[in-house]
Amino acid sequence: MTGVKNMPKARIPLLILLIMLAGAAILQIGCGRSSHSETTGNGDDVTVPVEVATVTSGDIASYWTGTATLEAEKETEVVAKVSGVVKRLLVEEGDYVTAGQMLAKLDDEKIAVQMNQAKANLDKLKSDYDRAQELFDESLVSAQEFQRAKYEYESQKAAYDLSALDLEYTAIRSPISGVVAERLIKVGNMVIANSPVFRVTDPDPLLAVLHVPERQVGRLMDGQRAKITVDALGEREFAGRVDRISPVVDPSTGTIKVTVEVNDASKSLKPGMFARINIVHNVHAGALLAPRDAIIEEDDESAVFVVSDSTAYRRVVKTGYVNSVHIEVLDGLALGDTVVTTGKGSLKDSSRVDMVNAGPAPEVAEAGIDPDEGGEAMDAGAGIEASADTAQASSDPAGQ
Repeated sequence: MTGVKNMPKARIPLLILLIMLAGAAILQIGCGRSSHSETTGNGDDVTVPVEVATVTSGDIASYWTGTATLEAEKETEVVAKVSGVVKRLLVEEGDYVTAGQMLAKLDDEKIAVQMNQAKANLDKLKSDYDRAQELFDESLVSAQEFQRAKYEYESQKAAYDLSALDLEYTAIRSPISGVVAERLIKVGNMVIANSPVFRVTDPDPLLAVLHVPERQVGRLMDGQRAKITVDALGEREFAGRVDRISPVVDPSTGTIKVTVEVNDASKSLKPGMFARINIVHNVHAGALLAPRDAIIEEDDESAVFVVSDSTAYRRVVKTGYVNSVHIEVLDGLALGDTVVTTGKGSLKDSSRVDMVNAGPAPEVAEAGIDPDEGGEAMDAGAGIEASADTAQASSDPAGQ
């Protein structure tokens, strides 16, 4: 202030003028930047790059989804019917065998000697019986003596037959046709009668046993189609059908046993594999299908952005069945509409867009028979998975 007081009075108006000019310049620059910012921030003047797809029509199905471990319809433990030392092994794990085929041979030397001894005694008693028959016919022996000779002969014949059967049992045979899943013995092992020696499995067909909550069973019935996937084989699908439904409810769990039969002509599936089973219980044919990625879920409603003349318009839709690729649209779209699938998070109603992938609509998978699987025709739709633990069926329409 001392400097201003000491300044000549003629210079004070000039200083004030300079300060006013500087303030006006700063204000002008600020207004210009604000105007530029507003123009840039206006979505109507910005074009957003997006990917789009076309609304199509096709079949979509609803499923009840569960998980199970695959098991063979026919599986047995082959047991040794007599005791003995393993002399030969004729099959290995993985070999296919037919019913009655010999799998292993036990040492039969002792049993063969016992059978020969029984045969000799049988021949002697047969001679005694024939002689007693002749004497009895001539009334030279009593009926009691004849009956005793007959009894001894028949008793020895049974002993001989038993020895012959034991000799036959030294050849261990498979009771069913199938694949040798496990070998439990080695050459030289002492095998005890009735102990398991092999496990044979027939993998055709395979079964998946599900335990379905009783309130869901009303949607299921014998013969319904199913599709099966296993984590070990990626996205590959196998056809099956509901083979049988238990007539009783397990009171401890409140579930009903449902058995699904899987026919795998390619022999790719193995017993013990963890499988995901989708049982088809309803199909909507000719449904209007939009890409699942196009749906926006917010505020308890479903919406999409429909592109027309390079402008995206937000439209509320009503949805139905949903699968991993498509969602059924019950209301709000028409066949051939173009909807945004990627980039919708940057849009608002009436935003200008640049369709970077504009082209033909993606094909909708059609139902058909996979010749590699040898199974039944499957619908294009795959049900949205629901946990069997929570007993939620995958058929509930989305958004309901």
